[in-house]
Amino acid sequence: MTLAAEINETSPEKLLAPVLSAFWDQEKSWTLDVYRRHEGYEGLRKALAMEPDDLIAYVKESGLRGRGGAGFPTGMKWQFIPQGDGKPHYLVVNADESEPGTCKDIPLLFANPHSLIEGIVIACYAIRSSHAFIYLRGEVVPVLRRLHEAVREAYAAGYLGKNVLGSGLDLELTVHAGAGAYICGEETALLDSLEGRRGQPRLRPPFPAVAGLYACPTVVNNVESIASVPAILQRGKDWFTSMGSEKSPGFTLYSLSGHVASPGQYEAPLGITLRQLLDMSGGMRPGHRLKFWTPGGSSTPMFTDEHLDVPLDYEGVGAAGSMLGTKALQCFDETTCVVRAVTRWTEFYAHESCGKCTPCREGTYWLVQLLRDIEAGKGVMADLDKLNDIADNINGKSFCALGDGAASPIFSSLQYFRAEYEEHITGRGCPFDPAKSTLWADRPLENTEVNA
Repeated sequence: MTLAAEINETSPEKLLAPVLSAFWDQEKSWTLDVYRRHEGYEGLRKALAMEPDDLIAYVKESGLRGRGGAGFPTGMKWQFIPQGDGKPHYLVVNADESEPGTCKDIPLLFANPHSLIEGIVIACYAIRSSHAFIYLRGEVVPVLRRLHEAVREAYAAGYLGKNVLGSGLDLELTVHAGAGAYICGEETALLDSLEGRRGQPRLRPPFPAVAGLYACPTVVNNVESIASVPAILQRGKDWFTSMGSEKSPGFTLYSLSGHVASPGQYEAPLGITLRQLLDMSGGMRPGHRLKFWTPGGSSTPMFTDEHLDVPLDYEGVGAAGSMLGTKALQCFDETTCVVRAVTRWTEFYAHESCGKCTPCREGTYWLVQLLRDIEAGKGVMADLDKLNDIADNINGKSFCALGDGAASPIFSSLQYFRAEYEEHITGRGCPFDPAKSTLWADRPLENTEVNA
């Protein structure tokens, strides 16, 4: 779904800000010709007219924050790369999107890959890099093909390769398809995988800015972060800071999914609320109400209908007790069993744990065993405190953030829905009918005739 096509320009609120998604609905939006018709690669020309240090300062002053989850300032991350060290510098784009509910980078690459390529060239010029990598989740073969074709077009047009646009910049871009491990979304595990090793998090320090890919200074950025840079150069940092909030400026992609009338990508200024997004998208599915939702994917503490007016920026969501993360707004109505949902998420984290550290490897396994017993009506009340205790022994004690992500839905679901857990135990089973939470549950069966 493309917001530019959905939102009426005469809307009094004009809450949406289609930039990355502005022409997703146009024919062959992924091609170089269409991209150039929408001021494509004009931001690059402006960037190449600046000194690299000035370019880094400009992106830093724009306030662009990383869109991959942590929200770290993009310009500051570029600034960390040491200059004059005599080592190669690398840019690695993290396109290993696989968080349950997160679906913004893959649609972006599928519909508008040249925005990422242009951002890569700008970033490499800023950090003095001559080789960049895109680490893409290997299962998305159609996206991989489009990305390869976009890279070919960029080489042919002189945006990649030797002496880019006569600037003296030489840049090679490699597209690498991963093997489908969620852990490779963690930046140091991604680097290990890119080097041909098993994807597992590295001990830090040293950080990638000092010793990253091939032990050289490396910037690892999210797809949306880099793809947002060309528009900032083309339209100006003042235009960018006019959107969003003071500490979280600009536009971003919100992924709305679950029991909503119109799921899809909603590109809006940071700070919009879920209530506003639901009002524009038609709300929850007819006849149902919101029960719980995630502001940033399954690894962020869940919210309830009491949090509909929380500003969806880094500070607002943090103050309310969760994290903005990847802005994956999974919305569940009253037909959904919280215990069932949390169990499925936890099974995912247990399966995707790389096994390097004991808290995550052992803790996620035991969380799954307890949750399965509770869902099946075999649990006891003491299991709830045990769940909380195991999650506490994982949170903040695992080697990377995967363990923290696994603990988040445990803590928040017990905080808001402990009574529902208890009902599974006292009632010796799940009180919910899973079939009623399906999308086709409310559709009347069509009468069909069977010919003898």
